[in-house]
Amino acid sequence: QVQLVESGGGFVQPGESLKLSCAASGFIGTFSTYVMRWYRQTPGKERELVASIDMTGRNTNYADSVKGRFTISRNDARKTAFLRMNSLKPEGTAVYFCNARYLNHGDGSWGQGTQVTVSS
Repeated sequence: QVQLVESGGGFVQPGESLKLSCAASGFIGTFSTYVMRWYRQTPGKERELVASIDMTGRNTNYADSVKGRFTISRNDARKTAFLRMNSLKPEGTAVYFCNARYLNHGDGSWGQGTQVTVSS
């Protein structure tokens, strides 16, 4: 079972930036065999897919709401995925979760989440 630990959340003002990290351990094979995703969730709403990165690290996808402002990346040697968030907006306030799926199968594993609050 993969263990994921997110970090880097916090309280920022609109327009500021944060970089989230997702450190992985306990996985099958190597970290590079996992597709990594970032989701976010606010109270009363379903979890929303924010960004994904494939096993090669060359292909990424983003929700329309974050395109051009967020960047997902991975460092396989460090077994860590990242989400760089620029120009944050108040609607970006949420708990952010990372997800790891071995060979992109099944539901994958989840971290405990990290809170991001964007407010003036």
